[in-house]
Amino acid sequence: MKFLNSILSRIVLVVLALLLQLFGIASLVLRLGDFFRYTNILLQLFSLLMVFYIAQKDTKASFKLAWVVPILLFPLFGGLIYLLFGTKSPTQGMRKKLERTQAEIAPYAPDCSELIEEVTVKNAHIGGHVRYLNQHGKFALYQNTEAKYFPLGDDAFPAMLEELKKAQRFIFLEYFIIAEGTMWNSVLEILEQKVAQGVDVRVIYDDVGSLTTLPYNFDRQLEKKGIRCISFNPFMPVLSIVMNNRDHRKILIVDGKVAFTGGINLADEYINQKERFGHWKDTAVMLRGEAVWNLTMLFLSMWNGLRPTDEEYNSFRPDFTDDASPVSDGYVQPYGDSPLDNEELGENVYLGIINNAKRYLYIMTPYLIIDDGMVDALTLAAKRGVDVRIITPGIPDKKSVFALTRSHYERLIRGGVKIYEYTPGFVHAKSFVCDDEVATVGTINLDYRSLYLHFECGVYFYQSTLIADLKADFLQTQEKCRQAPLSRRNFGLITALYHAILRLFSPLF
Repeated sequence: MKFLNSILSRIVLVVLALLLQLFGIASLVLRLGDFFRYTNILLQLFSLLMVFYIAQKDTKASFKLAWVVPILLFPLFGGLIYLLFGTKSPTQGMRKKLERTQAEIAPYAPDCSELIEEVTVKNAHIGGHVRYLNQHGKFALYQNTEAKYFPLGDDAFPAMLEELKKAQRFIFLEYFIIAEGTMWNSVLEILEQKVAQGVDVRVIYDDVGSLTTLPYNFDRQLEKKGIRCISFNPFMPVLSIVMNNRDHRKILIVDGKVAFTGGINLADEYINQKERFGHWKDTAVMLRGEAVWNLTMLFLSMWNGLRPTDEEYNSFRPDFTDDASPVSDGYVQPYGDSPLDNEELGENVYLGIINNAKRYLYIMTPYLIIDDGMVDALTLAAKRGVDVRIITPGIPDKKSVFALTRSHYERLIRGGVKIYEYTPGFVHAKSFVCDDEVATVGTINLDYRSLYLHFECGVYFYQSTLIADLKADFLQTQEKCRQAPLSRRNFGLITALYHAILRLFSPLF
């Protein structure tokens, strides 16, 4: 039975369907053999048109170049590859739905102009950052919010369960990956109890992210339990561009008063109950207070864009009057990034921190697939005397991506950046901490897909006690790392060539 189930698993069926389509395309090309010369000319013309199309797009030059070079090198199929994987924009149907709900929910963001001015008086650069997030992302800045940092998923998970058990009105979950096992089963047990108590429980999961971990009808299974569920952008086993944009957010919200986000998905490796690539190093933050409203709005804008159910968003705004006096732990600004516009908000948050760093900048990231602009920003910070350190995995989850990450090492190290690899295993954390003043923790990787193609989220902190905890965790993690050397001579000529080829196709990773 187990063998039969593995044969009939969703991923096997998807691979078979895609292979059949590729076989069909190959057969068609063979049949057109007599017309190959004309087919070749048409494909090359199409690739040339794609180059002109990319050149006129209103997006970053580095992203354009990362696609133009591979297309020109491989003109026969380069244009088709871009059509399948390169476009940033979601389908028109998805775009219209999500833009409508984003416009609907924008007026519910509170006015925070006084807080922004307060921050600007303290630090003009930080004031500019929070103003940017407010004006161009519609994300308010808050005080009256307690922030707690978790250096491991193992630490965050008990707190997540504890808060879920307290839910009285609603529970919102939005995750890239859900996998059946100890972690999800523990969460599901509580969700079922809360549904029986009349709590509004909703789940959004990314269908591609969970392709190998959940059955294809998982959303219907949850609906039968009374848990409302959306499978984001369901994967269809056809060669299509509509699969490019994914929901990479990780959000857990309880009653609009408490929220968790960070790198942690709902799967056992994230709490080290299952070993995949050595020890899994991930991080999370818990917010308690007014700033949770930004994450609630992010969830509701996604939910109602895909499945309109709510007309009055204020009904989800919590009342804190009966609670203990809110703890004000610095300034907190949760934010989200979206491929619906040409505003690379997540990347701009990172660049803003890098460009204004004065003493130190510590980064944890699972991937280091960055363009020249990001490399230049990091090396320029190091050259002006900032202590720039980056922790990457010691054991990779994807060997080709790890090789691409390492291909950027030499230029960064020659520029003064120190890079450390986490020897016990895989680092999945996405965090920046700088000058004991500012930090961000969230879901945004330093790669093309996170920075340009996915729906992402994070939390920006200024003068929060969480910043000291994040810094201490970075330094403790660094003690378990090996420092990457300057020379690439150990890699050899063939590996160096392999790295160069990978960089040409970095937008695909």
